[in-house]
Amino acid sequence: MRGGGLLVAGTTSDAGKSVVTAGICRWLVRQGVKVAPFKGQNMSLNSFVTREGAEIGRAQAMQAQAARVEPTALMNPVLLKPGSDRSSQVVLMGRPVGELSARGYHGGRQKELFEPVLACLEELRATHDAVICEGAGSPAEINLRRTDIVNMGIARAARLPVVVVGDIDRGGVFAQFFGTTALLAPEDQELIAGYLVNKFRGDVTLLEPGLDMLLGLTGRPTLGVLPYAHGLGIDEEDGLRVSLRGAVRESVVAPPVGADVLRVAVCAVPLMSNFTDVDALAAEPGVVVRFVDRPEELADADLVVVPGTRGTVKALAWLRERGLADALVRRAAEGRPILGICGGFQALGEHIDDEVESRAGAVAGLGLLPVRVRFAPEKTLARPVGEALGERVEGYEIHHGVAEVLGGEAFLDGCRVGAVWGTHWHGSLESDGFRRAFLREVAAAAGRAFVPAPDTSFGALREEQLDRLGDLIEEHADTDALLRLIEKGAPVGLPFVPPGAP
Repeated sequence: MRGGGLLVAGTTSDAGKSVVTAGICRWLVRQGVKVAPFKGQNMSLNSFVTREGAEIGRAQAMQAQAARVEPTALMNPVLLKPGSDRSSQVVLMGRPVGELSARGYHGGRQKELFEPVLACLEELRATHDAVICEGAGSPAEINLRRTDIVNMGIARAARLPVVVVGDIDRGGVFAQFFGTTALLAPEDQELIAGYLVNKFRGDVTLLEPGLDMLLGLTGRPTLGVLPYAHGLGIDEEDGLRVSLRGAVRESVVAPPVGADVLRVAVCAVPLMSNFTDVDALAAEPGVVVRFVDRPEELADADLVVVPGTRGTVKALAWLRERGLADALVRRAAEGRPILGICGGFQALGEHIDDEVESRAGAVAGLGLLPVRVRFAPEKTLARPVGEALGERVEGYEIHHGVAEVLGGEAFLDGCRVGAVWGTHWHGSLESDGFRRAFLREVAAAAGRAFVPAPDTSFGALREEQLDRLGDLIEEHADTDALLRLIEKGAPVGLPFVPPGAP
């Protein structure tokens, strides 16, 4: 089957493309197929560092894990990291190459990136039996079709069959399937091979008349109806939902090991990045994680996390405007635990000199840690390994800020003063022994009779979730039809659905 492929498109953003792509990858690898994920262009603040030091979207890293392959820059050659509503940092092959407005990107730069994106896809197809590609947004965004390098643009260039996913839980899925197809040019419609209904609740037989009518209207079958399953939004691209939090809360039925639960409040700072850092906390029985944006919501928290952000100076201003900065200072004075990660770590320091990210120059930090930060033009991308609290720790770094630690107790690459910790390392809490040791420290400082479970494995829980995704595809999709599409491409003679592209 060498070089087979499929593009998973969606009627909307958040229709379920990422998890369906991961599910197909896991199903295929369990069949003995050597498979890789691919997304030509991704817009996300949730990113990951590969072993070769390249930055890619976390969704593609998760899909690579589903496929049981090592993630590489080939799987996500273009990553856009928003810095405001109108501009993004452009990351090409894992390295930042500049900051562009949306108009500048779609006006010319995107065209320049098409050949590199296509070359990455072809390299993956040459070395794998199948490549499962994920689209972005909707393929029927007719205002962007001319410069598209992630949906029908890449599908047509690589002759990939396309399956369109729709979220029926939102309503209007039949109109979305029909309208998505009908707004495409005839050459694009030739590749739309079928539909996948996602997040269905209830009796499938009640849906079948509509699926039959959709087939009559478009000439294309529905290749599966995936039931609503809680907690399958693993490593989402953006948003405030924590991927494993809901899933683990449902799957872990054991009560807390100790007498108390542990409450974690995460400050929902602007341009929050890598919010998946707190998934590992939520994986622990008895740990309750919530996002907050008001100072009073910190009152009953045993641990406050100030997470990563693409805009450290903007996040600092937001913390001050909301009154959260004062609440954090009071917490520190009272010896109540705070953890700053990456941009959050920088915000907890004494001073920031930023002529790169915000160009704000000298800005005072919260002064909770003896750290001075200077923003460098070059981005630090690394996969460090170290030790803290007597346990081995692995993490990854993605930041422009260079921290000069002037005191305190060493903590990973950062420091600790009392009950305030800070580090640039994302993902450190996924190291099970370190996470348990850290939670014991937090519980002691908070005066809680909380005891971490001795056997929680974050890696095993993540594998369990990926297997659930594979099960959804295997049990509720027409896998024979999917395999035919991957091997042979879209069927010849699919009917045109008028009116087509304007």
